[in-house]
Amino acid sequence: MIDHNKVVEILRTIKDPQSGRDIISAKMVENFQVDGNNITFSIVLKTNDSQLKSSLNFACMEALQQSYPDANIHIHLKINSDNTGESNSVLPQVKNVIAIASGKGGVGKSTVAVNLAISLMKKGFRVGLIDADLYGPSIPTMLGLQGQRPKVELLYGKHKIIPLEAHGIYVMSIGFIVEPEQAVVLRGPRLGGLIKQFIMDCLWPELDYLVIDLPPGTGDIQLTLVQTIPVTGAVMVTTPQEVAVIDAIKAMNMFLLPNIQVPIVGVVENMSWFTPKELPDNKYYIFGQGGGKKLAELADSVLLGQIPLVQGVREGGDEGKPVALHNEGIMQVEFSRIADNLVRQVHIRNEVMEPTRIVKVEN
Repeated sequence: MIDHNKVVEILRTIKDPQSGRDIISAKMVENFQVDGNNITFSIVLKTNDSQLKSSLNFACMEALQQSYPDANIHIHLKINSDNTGESNSVLPQVKNVIAIASGKGGVGKSTVAVNLAISLMKKGFRVGLIDADLYGPSIPTMLGLQGQRPKVELLYGKHKIIPLEAHGIYVMSIGFIVEPEQAVVLRGPRLGGLIKQFIMDCLWPELDYLVIDLPPGTGDIQLTLVQTIPVTGAVMVTTPQEVAVIDAIKAMNMFLLPNIQVPIVGVVENMSWFTPKELPDNKYYIFGQGGGKKLAELADSVLLGQIPLVQGVREGGDEGKPVALHNEGIMQVEFSRIADNLVRQVHIRNEVMEPTRIVKVEN
């Protein structure tokens, strides 16, 4: 006699290749019935991938037949009609993809990406972080992950990279693969291949936000990103000075091109002012004023927040303990406010705009 509960436990051993969760926990099994010698159920998929369907069907059949070799097993594979769109086909377990971009290097983009990701995590969101700045990966240092290597798992004939975890967020970076002093010398196609691998060949869990730290400027990595995965929105990072804003406008305009159309969900102004400890009421605008506000207005977006020039931000990044981890202090408060504003803007964007889709860019 076939035991209903035993069949469920057998199915718990079958993993979804996209999320790494078992198909029972992932709520992929529907219409489950055990009737005499018959086992019938449906597996609900979020993407019409023939190899995925074949692999799951074979894995379920093999596992069940080991315990019930004489059973009649009927497995129906169906696509969730609410998720057949291209917008969910690459990483269906990820709700929002946020690109962190800038026009110039040295404006603190990676610092913003790391502290924003941690601030979102502290608010209860499930967060992943991709270091897509392949030529200058700094996130392993900022999160205290130097020297660590991600594990690789063979899942239904495909090798999947397991992202590392730090401070409650999931992380992937080329810095986990190459030595710290090793120069990364890659041309466009190889760069694009690495970005695709970080997105499609990593076993990302269910995430509310996948934050992607892009290199400065506009180039192969940015184009590969929007051609590989639907980007919910971009956050532009700039300093107040005119030179940084000019380059940030160029980077912003790439996202707003008619054939790309990734909305700018906000602007973060970094190094907005300096306040010495001995003069806490004084603000010195070393890099000028108004750059972030100007960029936000040009993007028809909002200024998510302004980050002052504070020594603790640099120290936290160097020590692998970002300031957003603190439970108090001006920087923790500011990054928390920026995260709140981003969540609000993403919600508005998802309410009033069509779901994002993979961009078709012709060479």
